[in-house]
Amino acid sequence: MPDAPESHLPLTPAVFHILLALADGDRHGYAIAKEVAERTDRTVRLGPGTLYGTLTRMVDAELIEEAAPSARKGSEDQRRRYYRLTRIGRQVAKAEARRLAALVAVARDKALLTDR
Repeated sequence: MPDAPESHLPLTPAVFHILLALADGDRHGYAIAKEVAERTDRTVRLGPGTLYGTLTRMVDAELIEEAAPSARKGSEDQRRRYYRLTRIGRQVAKAEARRLAALVAVARDKALLTDR
């Protein structure tokens, strides 16, 4: 029986950002790093060592898998490795989002997100 999604929690920020980047569809490494940087107003930057090391660990953990580039234009795109979420990867991302939302709710209750 596969692991429960919650058994993977808490996720590191890099893993969660990568899962979020792949939630919309397949991406190659550079596109993942670019989306993360843009989505976080450049406050989170995944360098090549962090990005590709994390992707390898995520493939090993079966959170993501390599996807065929499928008729992408240009020879450069044909050489790139594309990644996609697995079913368990999507479940883990949802579980982490719920965990973080619960923490934010506590912070709101404690008035930590207001100027009071």
